[in-house]
Amino acid sequence: MDLGLDGLKALVTGGTKGIGAATVRALAGEGAAVSLCARTKSDVEATVADLQGSGYTATGSVVDVADADSIGRWVESSAEELGGVDIVVANVSALAIPDSEENWNTSFQVDMMHTVRTVNAAMPYLERSSAGSIVTISSVSGREVDFAAGPYGTFKAAIVHYTQGLAHQLADKPIRANSVSPGNTYFPGGIWASNEENNPELFEYALSLNPTGRMGTPDEVAKAVAFLASPAASYITGTNLVVDGALTRGVQL
Repeated sequence: MDLGLDGLKALVTGGTKGIGAATVRALAGEGAAVSLCARTKSDVEATVADLQGSGYTATGSVVDVADADSIGRWVESSAEELGGVDIVVANVSALAIPDSEENWNTSFQVDMMHTVRTVNAAMPYLERSSAGSIVTISSVSGREVDFAAGPYGTFKAAIVHYTQGLAHQLADKPIRANSVSPGNTYFPGGIWASNEENNPELFEYALSLNPTGRMGTPDEVAKAVAFLASPAASYITGTNLVVDGALTRGVQL
């Protein structure tokens, strides 16, 4: 199936590791030009060089997503370099799970407000696109009460609410807005690889909850993101796509 991404321009926050990196490669592999951002200069440079070495159109910047001005500058420079913006993927999370006031503040600024600010900064460009699409990355922790039920789960739920609100507000533009809620996703250097080594009891418990007997991969989530972002999903807006291998038990109505 042709996703219709060839020639479109996409922004991806947190595009050097895990789901973000896989999403960048999935979009680029379908012909989209991609601008990514992340905190670490060496990671950004290495990721962009790898993508360009594979023949993809890619650029990247070092961005503190908790800073509104930094996000705004990145979106503006990306739009200028790529020639517009058709797709926004707001992926970054602080993964601030323990229940502390600092983590509530961090989760609000990084998980929630980076999403809002990225969308707002990109909106003038999305409004000029014929294929405007927003995909936000939530989590199954936003669907049910689990070990991450504090600031992380709360703001992941808020992101779904925000995104579905956008879908209704922007439907006549037309700009689509959807969210993806991954389950536990394993990759080297990620939180579950760290738990496997440093907190094996939690890792084994989390693994035991999934009837597939395994965790997901970034590529499996990225394919869902790429589809929702693409014109192939032209009549899908306001949905929350759960990618969790039947981890969650609740019925999504």
